[in-house]
Amino acid sequence: FVNILLADEINRATPRTQSALLEAMQEQQVTVDGVTRALPRPFLVVATQNPIEFEGTFILPEAQLDRFLMRLSVGYPTTSDEKVILANLQREHPINHLQQVVDGSLLPGLQRQVWEVHVDDSIKDYILRLVTATRGHPELALGGSPRASLALFKAAQGLAALRGRDHVLPDDVKALALPTLAHRLIMRPEAALRGRSSALIVQDLVKNTALDLGSVAV
Repeated sequence: FVNILLADEINRATPRTQSALLEAMQEQQVTVDGVTRALPRPFLVVATQNPIEFEGTFILPEAQLDRFLMRLSVGYPTTSDEKVILANLQREHPINHLQQVVDGSLLPGLQRQVWEVHVDDSIKDYILRLVTATRGHPELALGGSPRASLALFKAAQGLAALRGRDHVLPDDVKALALPTLAHRLIMRPEAALRGRSSALIVQDLVKNTALDLGSVAV
């Protein structure tokens, strides 16, 4: 019962544990022995996956992947960033000095403000065209669900707010299409064998999907 749950190497959790997490992520509650308990608000799940080792790991089911707003590939830090890491860990771990940066009770109000960010109908249509294009794509066995459309919609609102705007621009959608859509798509085996990936498909769709700018509010 925390505001932020970090599941490190979630693909090492058993399928039963992953299944139990679905209720927490979707319903904001947990049920044990027939007793349901509400989780605190806000409630956020952050998870990592080990992309190298496969022994002792379990593939996350599509339903669970679909409930993560986005997936980011961390990769290696830059040389300058890694030098900062070395300096910060020279004597003790920085986590020992972490301080609270925000009052958690304020976050639901901030969320509601983000929901008020204007999204023009033409932007909504653009989001729907992107997601719909994944559903009939010949290289995909499974396209984006309605939850994928909603994720891209809400993420674009959040990015616009972070950039100090009260409205979403097409560039907000384009910037977030890859991290919000790629992990929800299932490749056909023959396409994967040709070296194709869901990330490449999303990039192609962003490049080739038409955008009607006739009524975009800027």
